[in-house]
Amino acid sequence: MIDLQDYSLLHHNTFGIDAKCRRFIEYTSEAEAQQVAKMLTQDDYPILIIGSGSNLLLTSDYDGMVIHSGINFIEQVDEEHVRCGSGFEWDAVVDYCVTHQLYGAENLSIIPGEVGASAIQNIGAYGAEAKDFITEVEAVEIATGKICRFTNSECEYSYRQSKFKHEWKDKYLITAVTYRFSKTYCPKLDYGNIRVALTEKGIAEPTPLELRNVIIDIRNAKLPDPKVLGNAGSFFMNPIVEKAKYDALAAQYERMPHYTINETQEKIPAGWLIEQCGWKGKALGNAAVHDKQALVLVNRGGATGEEVVALCKAIQHDVKEKFGIEIYPEVNIR
Repeated sequence: MIDLQDYSLLHHNTFGIDAKCRRFIEYTSEAEAQQVAKMLTQDDYPILIIGSGSNLLLTSDYDGMVIHSGINFIEQVDEEHVRCGSGFEWDAVVDYCVTHQLYGAENLSIIPGEVGASAIQNIGAYGAEAKDFITEVEAVEIATGKICRFTNSECEYSYRQSKFKHEWKDKYLITAVTYRFSKTYCPKLDYGNIRVALTEKGIAEPTPLELRNVIIDIRNAKLPDPKVLGNAGSFFMNPIVEKAKYDALAAQYERMPHYTINETQEKIPAGWLIEQCGWKGKALGNAAVHDKQALVLVNRGGATGEEVVALCKAIQHDVKEKFGIEIYPEVNIR
């Protein structure tokens, strides 16, 4: 177990914000997670449970304890099930699956973050979500040190949501996640610009590896490398609106992109809304909107968390004023 005082979180958040926490703990096993739960006192609060920090914006030093999982393993339980430590890199899971003829996760390639975050955040991209594969989440209850196991339905997953973000927030230390993938390859190609990218490469029916590589190319083309330009990927969630609202906007904006959720709801890309408000490539102080993808806010160098929040609020205001739609951060702002 790692246990450090007055610790810099610079290398634990991809926005590149240099903030400190009063205490930092990393557990590397289920037993250590139980030990952490039992050792916590009121003096250690507030607590902040983090993964790789790829979905985190720090606005100041954290006057409390930051807890991170260092449980790092992957094992194939049977023909279709894979169990992973909560600190295992998510994209390494996708790579493992493609290599071992386990299918379904190709569209989730190169999403930054760790396995534990996939269960909390219900990560998703290009028509796939973690909830499509999660069968069980293992965790330690902080209040008691008890080992718990949750089914997919118990976690109550929805778009970028789970009980771990609400009723169970800061109540559990996730230790492992089990996923069920398919032995049958049924690629999802009709989301975003996947087919266009495949056509440009002369690929009509991609293999799993070809699909994974195309997804990686698409994401790398529009998302900046956080080692070069600090960011947390997609900053805002795509808003879901009622059909009547969508129809009214579609009549006004002929080429407005959208994805049908069901008979009564449509999802509108937040990046498109932001770009229509003229924010793409613009900055406030050292925080800016990425010039290739308006959904991404970036640290141009030396930005504070407060500068990023100010930019976020300005964008929210303009989108609400122009479209009558509220957009909300996907990023955890602390």
